[in-house]
Amino acid sequence: MKSVIIGGIENEQLNFDYTMEELANLANADNMEVVGEIRQNIEKPVSATYFGKGKVEEIREQAIALDAEALIVNDELLPTQIRNLEEETGLDIIDRTALILDIFASRAHTKVAKLQVKIAQLQYQLPRIRTASINKMDQQTAGGNTGGGFTNRGTGETQIELNRRTIQKQISALRKELKEVQRDTATQRKKRQKSDLKSVALVGYTNAGKSTTMNNILDYLEINDSKRVFEKDMLFATLDTYVRKITLPDKKAFILSDTVGFVSKLPHQLVEAFKSTLLEAAEADLLIQVVDISDPNYRQMIQTTEDTLRDIGVDNIPMIYAFNKADKANIPYPTLESNQFTYCAKDQKSITMLLDLLHKELFKDYQTKKFLIPFNQGKYIDILNQQANIKETEYQNDGTLITADVSPKLKQQLASFIVDEDK
Repeated sequence: MKSVIIGGIENEQLNFDYTMEELANLANADNMEVVGEIRQNIEKPVSATYFGKGKVEEIREQAIALDAEALIVNDELLPTQIRNLEEETGLDIIDRTALILDIFASRAHTKVAKLQVKIAQLQYQLPRIRTASINKMDQQTAGGNTGGGFTNRGTGETQIELNRRTIQKQISALRKELKEVQRDTATQRKKRQKSDLKSVALVGYTNAGKSTTMNNILDYLEINDSKRVFEKDMLFATLDTYVRKITLPDKKAFILSDTVGFVSKLPHQLVEAFKSTLLEAAEADLLIQVVDISDPNYRQMIQTTEDTLRDIGVDNIPMIYAFNKADKANIPYPTLESNQFTYCAKDQKSITMLLDLLHKELFKDYQTKKFLIPFNQGKYIDILNQQANIKETEYQNDGTLITADVSPKLKQQLASFIVDEDK
């Protein structure tokens, strides 16, 4: 496990204490041990080294004393800042963006997630190839090239442009491959939309309990174990959107999706790369924002989630705030007040109440109607049996009289068989 120091400039960031605590958690998630912390209170970062001269020396001394191998900075650094800090401290310099990208790369399992992360990594590298190229060129020409600085600079610039074009070509090729892979997902999404199924998306901060909530809904309804979502008490355990069809006891059904978790200052490269994955949230009928109520920073987490959703164009969709881990927070559960649901994802009573809440919200436009289906139109009886909650069936001389709860779309489809006075 790598020993690291974390550091940042307080004046430069909102909720600095919270983001530093989060940075330590991110470091731990990437198998690194935080052994020290550096803070500086200056008006703005120093252009050459981010930290001031005295603070850079303090970092170097603290690293020696604590036997630290790297410094993780709570910001996205310029290439020159990384290079200069490395030279002056002798440490590996990792900025916040690089750390999150590395975590995502280690968590990506499916082809879609791997492609998305790789694209984000290359986009991050693109403006930073100058440092790497110059360093490599310096190593190659050190002691052996007497052609003068002008010649070296020209060679370096040519190599930099070549490297940049190479990365741009890689990004284009990966985007093309990603588009092809996602074609099937888009087709499946269109089929679900045509099927008249309501859609619910679990959104929220990483490690808030979205996957645990989904899995316990599946367990409660005794849905096949193979449908379970990977869950673990760690940041970014889930990078893919998992979609499951949930059928309730009264045969009403909806689509439930578990989306990638958010974190404050999520790198814009990742937000852009994962936009397609988050389409499930953008096209949902209802959002459930899962919040870890036991975390003292949960209010900032809510704000981060809503800011990120806004960044990807998710707006004006009804939302339930689901305050999870109430057991850890020692507050009563399950409780419901307006659109705020307090619960424990591992508690059966909580899952029962959550499903009741979803039933109420998703199917409030359903109506109970009577349909008289002629005996020679049996296919419509099959449709009702498959898509509606049958309350009563009565056989009459001219057909089968069925009383059922139906969606507006199904009501319209079977309008000619309705025997109610107001069709």
